[in-house]
Amino acid sequence: MWKEFSELKDKRILVVGLGKTGSALARFLVKQGAQVTITDHKSKPELSAQLEQMGDLPIKYELGSHSPKTFLQQDLVILSPGVPSNLKIFDYARSQGVKITGEFEFTTWFIKEPVIAITGTNGKTTVSRLLEAFLKESGITSWVGGAAERPLTDYLASGEKVQVVIAEVSSFMLEHVDTFNPGNVIFTNLAENHLDRYRSMEEYVNAKRRIFKNTNLATTSILNADDNAVVELARDPAVQRGKIFYFSRKPLLEPQIMNIGGAVNIGDEIRVRTGPDIEYYSIKGMRMRGKHNIENIMAAILAAREHGGKHEAIQRVIDSYKNLPHRIEYVRKVGGVQFFNDSKATNVHAVLRALDTFDENVILIMGGKETNLNYEPLRTIVKRKVKTLILVGEAKERINRDLGDFSETFLIGTFEEAVLIAYQKSRIGDVILLSPGCSSFDMFDSYEERGDYFKELVGKFH
Repeated sequence: MWKEFSELKDKRILVVGLGKTGSALARFLVKQGAQVTITDHKSKPELSAQLEQMGDLPIKYELGSHSPKTFLQQDLVILSPGVPSNLKIFDYARSQGVKITGEFEFTTWFIKEPVIAITGTNGKTTVSRLLEAFLKESGITSWVGGAAERPLTDYLASGEKVQVVIAEVSSFMLEHVDTFNPGNVIFTNLAENHLDRYRSMEEYVNAKRRIFKNTNLATTSILNADDNAVVELARDPAVQRGKIFYFSRKPLLEPQIMNIGGAVNIGDEIRVRTGPDIEYYSIKGMRMRGKHNIENIMAAILAAREHGGKHEAIQRVIDSYKNLPHRIEYVRKVGGVQFFNDSKATNVHAVLRALDTFDENVILIMGGKETNLNYEPLRTIVKRKVKTLILVGEAKERINRDLGDFSETFLIGTFEEAVLIAYQKSRIGDVILLSPGCSSFDMFDSYEERGDYFKELVGKFH
């Protein structure tokens, strides 16, 4: 922590961005007695809903632009995760001696409990919720927040005290990491993403890499041995400073992993070693769909065992836990056709994992905001499993260029038409899968809104 901010009373603090995280942060700062200003490039009318929620708190607002003068008047500037860190005004402010950090880094200065930090391109929320369930069933209290959940600031504001804080950490949140040092790091996977924010895949990876910046002998990193990019990161000396547990779905790696500690999936069983003995967990009765969820279960088991999770409790959760909403979520069956909502699949890697769940005869609905992703890695699996590809949204032309020759393909004008045509093209035994491979912001405010609307439309079929 920057020592001068251990006491926030009367500190002049500028919050950049009036989204969910910025709003929570501003409320916390006011409660601590700070002099708070919020700036956002959006105008007052655009932010009317957010401003209404802030009520009459003693906060100054600068909306519609960012003024250099305002930045120079602050003791500290805190950026919300959604604000790109490379804007020129931030460089200027730093050159004038202004201290700038991110909401995530700032919040971690005040968290005293052990932190399990979960990052990766996909799977963060599933791992965090599984881990929470494993610990709860074992009698251990935890609090989950971060990237897709509540802002971590909400934990500070709540006054709640738990045994473990579980933090979902996005690349945006990691851009400003300086002193953050979690007890555990879980790295689920690493694939191309957010290329509308980052200039290259390398820049994105470098942001993710910062989660290991302050690892030490007390850190345990839990890493996906089946993901080459994650294994490559593990060669970094910073990662090697601590203990490493690998998890894998490849039985051939069992001798190596059981020797150093970790988890391996063999058939209907997961074998885990975090101490002297090997433990066995059955996944024969697991209710979660998707082979990738075996990886998520293994990562969560390893972290739970580090914090006192009990074997029998973990097994009970594995046997009963279902997919979270919008993650290969079963919607309903109509006329022999099954519908699945995978609206959370906002990148190519997530679509690949969703398609890997099904055998064939998939009618796939893709499309959304154009974020410069390369869809070519899907060609083989689309050719093998997708009978009809329905494309919609800003990115439909790009996806069509990359995938249109490998399946019967339709480019559709509206989301409603896309879902209707998917149903019209289906036959008994088919699967209709919404797995967009894009963020939702061209048509919807969030992936949740998109998934809920899909379920609403499907609910009208008969």
